[in-house]
Amino acid sequence: MKRQCGMLLIEVLVSLFIAAIALLGAVGMMARSSRNEMESYERVQALTLMQDMVSRINANRQVATCYSAGATGVVLGTGAAAAPVCAAGTPSPTAAQAATANADLAAWNNALLGAAETSGGNRVGAMIGAIGCVDQIDATNNIYRVTVAWQGLMSTATPGLTCGQGKFGNETLRRTVSVQIQIANLSS
Repeated sequence: MKRQCGMLLIEVLVSLFIAAIALLGAVGMMARSSRNEMESYERVQALTLMQDMVSRINANRQVATCYSAGATGVVLGTGAAAAPVCAAGTPSPTAAQAATANADLAAWNNALLGAAETSGGNRVGAMIGAIGCVDQIDATNNIYRVTVAWQGLMSTATPGLTCGQGKFGNETLRRTVSVQIQIANLSS
């Protein structure tokens, strides 16, 4: 009986050590899961913003070039200059079409900046550093590319698209989603 003195204490300490290691692993998995959930949420937001601009361009297709400022392309969102102004007569929009295009670009810019949701006076309704790009890919066939870029939470492969390039420090943190659309010519 004297030789067993203290064995119970050692068994309890070993059990506590094993339980602590298991709990640390569970905490690590929860942190990784939370980060992955946020990445997924940001991607859904980006896809929603991208589809929003595609719908706006399709709704005002007669002046689709206003959304990309012709061949120069439009960059909106975090750190971008003001949206270009679509003026009546260039290329041939009516005043109403130009006003719609200008309002659409301003609304999309505000959505990229997260203006729809605020917390304590800060805009929190969008991804981290959201940037939106609209490029005219092929003027003859009316093909445009709408891209949304943002800063991710963990490093991955560098995106091949240039939207948002150099804006987030480390290119492996930059995320992009993109779609090419062809605007139909319904007048023919």
